Amino acid sequence: MKTSKTLLVAGDALALAILTVIGFASHGETDISFVPRMSTTFIPLLAGWFLLAPWFGLFDPEILSDPKQLWRPALAMVFAAPLATTLRAALLNSAVLPLFTLILGGSSAIGMVVWRGLYSLWRRK
Repeated sequence: MKTSKTLLVAGDALALAILTVIGFASHGETDISFVPRMSTTFIPLLAGWFLLAPWFGLFDPEILSDPKQLWRPALAMVFAAPLATTLRAALLNSAVLPLFTLILGGSSAIGMVVWRGLYSLWRRK
C-alpha cells in the first residue's frame, strides 16, 4: 500500500511537471533557459496541490479506487490554481492574472483527472 501511495504522490508531481512544460511549450518556451521561469509556476502549483489535495480526500484509499470520485481532483484544482497563482505572484512580486489562473486551473484540472483516472484503473487491476 505504501508503494502505491508513493507512486500516487510521484505521479501527481510528474503530471504537474508535464502540464507546466506543455504550458510553456504552447508559448514556444521550451529551451533549457526557461527552467527557472518554469519553476516559478511549477513549485507554487505543486505547493497548492499538495496543501489542498488531502482536504478533498485525494489520498484516501476508498476514494482513490472509485472512478466516480474523479470529480475531486478537478474540484481541488479549482482551489489550488488561485492559491498557486497568488504564491507565484508573491514570488515574482507581480500581479495575479485572472486569465492565467483560469487557464492554469482548467488545464491542470484536466491533466490531474486524466492522471488520477489512469491511477485508478491501475489500482483496480
